[in-house]
Amino acid sequence: MPNRTATATRTNGKTKAPTFRSAIDLSADARRKMIDLINTQVAGTLDLMTQTKHAHWNCKGPQFIALHELFDELAEGLEKHLDTIAERATALGGLVHGTVRMAAAGSELDEFPESVTEGLAQVKELSARYAALGAAVRAAIDEAEEAEDKGTADMFTDMSRDLDKSLWFLEAHLQA
Repeated sequence: MPNRTATATRTNGKTKAPTFRSAIDLSADARRKMIDLINTQVAGTLDLMTQTKHAHWNCKGPQFIALHELFDELAEGLEKHLDTIAERATALGGLVHGTVRMAAAGSELDEFPESVTEGLAQVKELSARYAALGAAVRAAIDEAEEAEDKGTADMFTDMSRDLDKSLWFLEAHLQA
């Protein structure tokens, strides 16, 4: 028999209770808050990863190959963080809301304009979204620290550094 407390219910996208017990030394309330926080970041990260792949697949123009390769590298970096943050939610006893449809419903990022295919226009669009996710992750660091969840705060700090570096790679194309 699995070590389950009660099945989690969701109201307005928020988990009412962790689904599985955990001996992690955080209160059930703190774990619930962190699971919700993490799921919000999973949604944004998965959304940004797919938007980055969209740009990768549809890139056109004289800088095609350089941007095509950059976008692929950036998407791979997001995938690495996505796996780490999703696994943190399960370690805290939660469930990850990780399908594309769940991410689309939970993401706070603007949709990537389908008609934007020119390389530098794509860079501009992606820059805005990387900056937005970076700001959201920095806010998540503060929320995790407030909940005294150093593990989650540290995970988001690492992600924040990588998002800032990715943003720098993008913005360098626009700063000539």
